Amino acid sequence: MFWADKIAASSHQEELVNDSKTPSGRVHVGSVRGVIIHDVMYRALKRAGKPVKFTYGVDDYDALDTVPHYLDKEKFSPYLGYPLCNVPSPDENAPDYAKYFMGEFLEVFEYLGVKAEIYYLRDLYRSGKLNPYIDKFLNHAQDVREVYRDVSKADRANNWYPFQVICPNCGKIATTNVTDYNGSEVFFTCKEDATDWVKGCGHQGWISPFDGNGKLPWKVEWVAKWDLVGVTMEMAGKDHSQKGGSRDVANAICRKVLHKKPPFHSPYEFILVNGTKMSSSKGVGSSAKDMADLLPPELLRFLMLRTQPKTVINFAPNYETITRLFRDYDNLLNQYAQLQKENENVELDRTLLPLFYAQLEEEIKPYYTFDISTLISLLQVPHLDLKAEIEKRAETELTDYDWEKINERIAVAKKWLEDYADEEEKLVIYFDNIPETASGLSDEQKQYLTKLKENLIALEKWEGEELQTALFTATKQLGISPSVAFPAIYYSFLGKERGPKAGYLFSYLDKDFVLKRLEEVVK
Repeated sequence: MFWADKIAASSHQEELVNDSKTPSGRVHVGSVRGVIIHDVMYRALKRAGKPVKFTYGVDDYDALDTVPHYLDKEKFSPYLGYPLCNVPSPDENAPDYAKYFMGEFLEVFEYLGVKAEIYYLRDLYRSGKLNPYIDKFLNHAQDVREVYRDVSKADRANNWYPFQVICPNCGKIATTNVTDYNGSEVFFTCKEDATDWVKGCGHQGWISPFDGNGKLPWKVEWVAKWDLVGVTMEMAGKDHSQKGGSRDVANAICRKVLHKKPPFHSPYEFILVNGTKMSSSKGVGSSAKDMADLLPPELLRFLMLRTQPKTVINFAPNYETITRLFRDYDNLLNQYAQLQKENENVELDRTLLPLFYAQLEEEIKPYYTFDISTLISLLQVPHLDLKAEIEKRAETELTDYDWEKINERIAVAKKWLEDYADEEEKLVIYFDNIPETASGLSDEQKQYLTKLKENLIALEKWEGEELQTALFTATKQLGISPSVAFPAIYYSFLGKERGPKAGYLFSYLDKDFVLKRLEEVVK
């Protein structure tokens, strides 16, 4: 059984699935994993006929603790320590900093078909909805201190209270320390040395903690949100789920102070983003919006779902990773299409459910899965009629829907070549002259090219698989290692040691051109 369906099967009550994010900058693609995991839990519960809601909280009362490198440091540094919702927007398209970056992320939600009810912490604080919880936790400050000490081994002073005021003098929330509560007001100090990244102003005094004048520490706030919103299920990343970590602290506070059972929880692993493109001068690749701009929504959802939540996703938008992602998706889609031919009512098993939950709607609609790696190569062959070449290579007559999906993939291939491909991943064919690298071929490599030319002349079908077989046949006939033989091909046509599968490379090229080049190189 698929992991989300197991969770749904164990449910015996009305469920509210919740997730949240602090919009401190461009939202990393890793955050999409949590969104999709919770979305699929919601969908699985609905599919099982269980009553369920899906909410997503925006933690916009958190402090701005760093200025992202892509923003004007001089403009935003004065706002360090401010609640994110009180920091100005980077441009005029949003009312504030938090709404600006959350707006970009919500575009990704819509793109991925995620239909969560969005709520902002500013509204919960300013409307007074969190007032009873603020009062409760301030009155039980000693219990909260004990949880911090016992669960996370973090000692809090006897006069520490779980609340941070927005300083009425300087506007910072990160620098204030509350040391007393009289039932209606707290005593606070805006401490100069509260953090090592921003200084407080030294202001102190009594102020009401209610109606948006400050916030609970986030581990305590987490508990208040659970109870106020009615959360029954909320997963958390590995960093928050370790023994003695944030989730353990929140669970203990929930039990000790509210005397309630915490929501269902299971940890999920990170997405590790590798590759130089993540930190390139173009600045593309690491944000959720970047990946949404590159991948079709079903593929981005599938990226998050083809592995179990507790398995690390190691992702970088290089050639190998992108083409494997499409290949894995295509294999499942083609498997489903074959089963559908045999039986219109396909029973979705654990193998096919990642494909099912990757769809924007609750329907798998098969189409002709034209290979993305072939498209990447074809786009780089000059003077090629792409549409005609695709029609020639397709194994069936293409429908309008097939072309819609193929054109979608062409857009992916073009964007990948423009923004992500390293030079060695690009296909630059030397049509007009022989690359200089071919002059360094060994006698053994030249013998291989001669034998290959003989085999290619006799070849009846000029197609990728047949050509690939001919390449290997020549190595066996001569007893030469492919690791020695194949670079000779790439040096002769591409001017470098590696490239795409050489048989498929030849299939993109005119047969006479290939034979002539092989003859010229071995002279």
